[in-house]
Amino acid sequence: MAKVFAGRYSATIGGPFVVFLIGMRVNRLWALHKWIPVARAMPPMLRELYANKESGFLHAEFVVTWRGVATVQYWRSFEHLHAYAHARDAKHLPAWAAYNRAVGGNGSVGVWHETYQVSPGRYECVYANMPRWGLAAAGEHVPAVGRMNDAKSRMRAAEE
Repeated sequence: MAKVFAGRYSATIGGPFVVFLIGMRVNRLWALHKWIPVARAMPPMLRELYANKESGFLHAEFVVTWRGVATVQYWRSFEHLHAYAHARDAKHLPAWAAYNRAVGGNGSVGVWHETYQVSPGRYECVYANMPRWGLAAAGEHVPAVGRMNDAKSRMRAAEE
């Protein structure tokens, strides 16, 4: 079990970064042969990314939704994310091709993603009685005291 840090913490990360949300939605629950392979595609990609420190990938968290799963990913830059998505020697392109062959437009499984470029001073976060999670696992985990005590101050601190 992950170590829980009692009290309030925040996170900082030097420079700009990217938050990438990606997930799948099961549209036809009984089409297990369609959605199970899609669900199984992400863990090997994440293992590959964690093993390659030069990829620009920083961290990911899994999230379970009512009809699917998603990951919240943190990347050093959009260029790093885009390079991985298009790398011919990485696991993403074969997984994407397999999805298109097996599911395509039949509607049984949906996939989605959202990409956000974050500038310094344009984010803030707080974690109370939590293990390192999200940006705190991708960047620096710091006590939420002093200039990191409240949301407005954390936003200003992120500019520095």
